[in-house]
Amino acid sequence: MVKIAVNGRFEGRRLTGVDRYATEITGCLDGRVRVVRPSKPKSGLRGHLWEQFILPRRVGRDELLWSPGNSGPISSKHQVVTIHDLSPLEHPEWFSTDFFLWYRLMLPRLARTARHVLTVSEHSRASIIRRLGVAPERVTAVPNGVNLSMFREQDPERVRRKYELPERYVLFVGSIDPRKNLGRLLAAWEQMGEEVEAQLVIVGAKGTIFRRVEMNPPERGVRRLGYVPDEDLPALYSGATFFVMPSLFEGFGLTVLEAMACGTPVVSSTGGALPEVADGAALQVDPTSVEELRAAMTRLLQDECLRSDLREKGLRRAREFSWQKAASRIGEVLAENA
Repeated sequence: MVKIAVNGRFEGRRLTGVDRYATEITGCLDGRVRVVRPSKPKSGLRGHLWEQFILPRRVGRDELLWSPGNSGPISSKHQVVTIHDLSPLEHPEWFSTDFFLWYRLMLPRLARTARHVLTVSEHSRASIIRRLGVAPERVTAVPNGVNLSMFREQDPERVRRKYELPERYVLFVGSIDPRKNLGRLLAAWEQMGEEVEAQLVIVGAKGTIFRRVEMNPPERGVRRLGYVPDEDLPALYSGATFFVMPSLFEGFGLTVLEAMACGTPVVSSTGGALPEVADGAALQVDPTSVEELRAAMTRLLQDECLRSDLREKGLRRAREFSWQKAASRIGEVLAENA
């Protein structure tokens, strides 16, 4: 039997898209892999030191190491690494200086020394091949999944009461960082005027690896909920008039699938891999155009037939993705490289 150790540095952290990927895939591979985790959660410099110097000593000589979270020990050649995207290299202006400098050093070396590179979209695969010079046969794109038992249509009344939300609201879910393009989203919302009978609800916390996002004092009709626990997200998606993802860049765009799975119409940008994920099931806009974003949101607020059409397309699209399917393909790649 193939022996696979998983870099468990992701465990114990507040879930981001990368951490959800690692958690879901590892769960699907339960019984086939051994998770190697630090004694307690480590982040920042301590996390890097554990990963580079402690983790390699805890992986057996007969084990293949899978590092699912964008980083891994550079010294481990018997390793498959998942690189979700190259945003730190392609857009260093979005990240803290320390983070950018570390990933500029680490990612090219990791991609060269790993036996194989996994990624989550064809967009990211093309970037890895082009920018890091990795041979195409050494890079495999396996799309993310969505947990349909969790992300499904739910009664939103509980979360409406909990967060004091109106009947009509537009939802954004994501980290508060420069690539999410919240400045243009807020500008587009402001242009829609006071006649809009809805609130813009922003869910997410600031990531520690990103540069500061300048956000003005509370805008008209805007609610910022900060971090929201996982158990509230499906109902928040379900209650939204539509979901908006204005990102300048996404290696995949997991929240778009989560919203679709909850029966929520989606306005999505064309940034990064988002067109690949939405595939015609969202109303898509140029992320650099405030006017396009404003027009799309106005149209969707006013057009119930369009919302119904996007809802049905989104539900069908979400059903094409599953973590079990992703884990099955990833398991094959790991076995091929063990």
